[in-house]
Amino acid sequence: MHEHKRILVTGGLGFLGSFLCESLLADGHEVICVDSFQTGSRENVAHLRDHPSFEIMRHDVTVPLHVEADEIFNLACPASPIHYQVDPVKTVKTSVMGAINLLDLARRTKSKIFQASTSEVYGDPKVHPQPEGYWGHVNPNGPRSCYDEGKRCAETLFFDYHRQYGVNIRIARIFNTYGPRMHPNDGRVVSNFIVQALSGKPITIYGDGTQTRSFCYVTDLIRGFRALMDAPDGIELPVNLGNPGEFTMLELATLVIELTGSRSKVVHLPLPKDDPTQRKPDITRATETLGWKPEIPLFEGLQRTIAHFDQLLSRTQKRAVPEMSMAMVANGHARNGASEALR
Repeated sequence: MHEHKRILVTGGLGFLGSFLCESLLADGHEVICVDSFQTGSRENVAHLRDHPSFEIMRHDVTVPLHVEADEIFNLACPASPIHYQVDPVKTVKTSVMGAINLLDLARRTKSKIFQASTSEVYGDPKVHPQPEGYWGHVNPNGPRSCYDEGKRCAETLFFDYHRQYGVNIRIARIFNTYGPRMHPNDGRVVSNFIVQALSGKPITIYGDGTQTRSFCYVTDLIRGFRALMDAPDGIELPVNLGNPGEFTMLELATLVIELTGSRSKVVHLPLPKDDPTQRKPDITRATETLGWKPEIPLFEGLQRTIAHFDQLLSRTQKRAVPEMSMAMVANGHARNGASEALR
């Protein structure tokens, strides 16, 4: 049983925020979902809108917020390059000013506060896999810096508020996460590949495709959020949350093509500036201190995510390749070749 709490979730209309709101409500908490509507969508929480303990508040965290809450989850900030690079100054403000405003709120209300940080604080890492003690290799002046350095500064603020004012903090460094409710045009690799495959378009890989990522299914990540927030005091250090399974972009593209039954071909484009060549979390701290580890393998998580996008695309546009059907997934089609290696 969970103690009933009033919990504030910023960025609550987003991909991760909506799953977090859902999880908190399921445990009997009251949830105030705050979002600027910059990248979040009401559709993500449409199934929650009539819940008696759920409230949506339109608010930008760069402006001070005056509410009462027992706990605060700060997920406010565009997380994909295609979104956070549209207005890089606003991205920095959201991370830095948002952190200050929410930390001030936590200080006033004596609330425990959670910061959704990112594996991007490690930049293009020279240490592999990345443990929390690694300080990173980050370009402070590149096109990704607004997000990377904004999140790094937010972590600094969290630690300084903890040391100076005694604010009870939690910091999660999130590695690549995927699942239903991802925005179809957010530019992230999983959603890109799935939408392209289902639409019969070329699968675009940046660079030679040997760069690696580790993919965590969304419900596993939310379990990690909850475990970190519920952990006893004294766990103020950052905690990596992600799936340590590591895959190349070519391996991911091959699996998506097989699972969708697509005829899409892979095309290569130039690698964006400062794009990390490898990314894999060391989750020792999460495993030992939280008892947490991911459970959903990539093969299974992609099946669920493809089903979501298949339904989404069928509602919004005529499919470019009608013969692509989720029946291929349901009957176990393509459980060979690369798919066997990636389970």
